[in-house]
Amino acid sequence: MKIAFPTQENNSIESPVYSHFGSARFFIIVDAETGEQETVDNHDLNHAHGMCQPLAALGGKTVDAVVVGGIGGGALKKLTEEGVKTYRAVAGTVSENLSLIKDGKLPEFTLEHTCKGHQHGIGECAH
Repeated sequence: MKIAFPTQENNSIESPVYSHFGSARFFIIVDAETGEQETVDNHDLNHAHGMCQPLAALGGKTVDAVVVGGIGGGALKKLTEEGVKTYRAVAGTVSENLSLIKDGKLPEFTLEHTCKGHQHGIGECAH
């Protein structure tokens, strides 16, 4: 299973998992079976709020899952439509969250846990 972890740092699996999918600078993609990893720049970094294109953000890389602290409803729907599962990260590094997902200890995101914005007190996201 290939898993994408949004990050702000490019320190391989020691990078902290970032709390926003769409505004992450990088994605660390890890193959959970082989341990192979690669870092890709966010190819959709400068999108308008609410207009995230998650597959474009991943630069055309195919993944089976995403582990992130927070994500908007539109991005979650688009990933789900493509068969990509999205899990809620806990604070910590890619390595720590990779261990948790392998052990089945990270919950899947639902629309009720998505980021709804941060203006005027309407933000109720999980991060």
